[in-house]
Amino acid sequence: MPFDATTTAEQVVADMNLSGKTIVVTGASAGLGLETARVLAKAGALVVMCGRDAEKNKRAAAAIRAEAKGAEVETETFDLADLASVRAAAARIAKAHPKIDVLINNAGFVGGPLVYTAEGCEKHFGANHIGPFLFTNLLVPAVKAAAPSRIVVLSSNGHRVPVFDFDDLRFEKRPYAHWTAYAQSKRANVFFATALAKRLKPLDVTVNVLNPGVIRTEVFRDVTPEEEKMVTDYSETNGSPVKSIAQGAATQVWAAVGPDLAGVTGKFLEDCQIARIDESPMSASGVLPEALDPDSAERMWTLSEQIVGQRFAW
Repeated sequence: MPFDATTTAEQVVADMNLSGKTIVVTGASAGLGLETARVLAKAGALVVMCGRDAEKNKRAAAAIRAEAKGAEVETETFDLADLASVRAAAARIAKAHPKIDVLINNAGFVGGPLVYTAEGCEKHFGANHIGPFLFTNLLVPAVKAAAPSRIVVLSSNGHRVPVFDFDDLRFEKRPYAHWTAYAQSKRANVFFATALAKRLKPLDVTVNVLNPGVIRTEVFRDVTPEEEKMVTDYSETNGSPVKSIAQGAATQVWAAVGPDLAGVTGKFLEDCQIARIDESPMSASGVLPEALDPDSAERMWTLSEQIVGQRFAW
């Protein structure tokens, strides 16, 4: 039976044996990241669970070990908005795991006032894009060493909102709104995955980006209940029902280990399928073609390298 929007992460890995695989998951202490780590560890993978809060990471890992005796899970604590923290964590992970079969960039947030990172990035752009950009690139040698291997990048339907402005990523020329900042960071995720897929294809490393759907998780912790309802109502009204956490994690698990995606790269995924192209900016599903624009992806790559102060080539 083909997978769809109702498929759960457990169903994706049913009958799989992932023993011997090392998988790194960011944002793994709650929500989609925790569910992703749980099902992959239960299937036999060694999962490195990354998050900002050490105690929360430990509790999440302990819960997985309690459920699945013998599950191999490790924790790593760092903040994607803090590039010094990202560099240190990537170095520790690469030293402990010189071969990484899958990297899943799951972490993300929305909400809060206008705040800048130490590098001068608006925080949504910094934590949702620049942090994962640096973390991923620093781990590419380990991912390359495990080829054929995979990198998974989470975006959202927010990538469709027509607010991306290369000339005002810091909100110096327009009013700040956290939903605008979030949508901008989600478009950046697609640009990043598009540019990275092109670079890593000759190395037998695939890179795909996805929309997990609308799921009630901690991603909404910094917005009002009314705002959360606005998002869920819009999704429901436009034909994309709100998913459970088990369903929401399915597409990233499919991207990480699904056998039918072997060798498939540079795609936008949704509902455990390759997403359709949809030109309507406010559609509740599909990928906006502008988000896959290779010139914009290259511009984003160059800018991101400038921000982190490092060029990457393998």
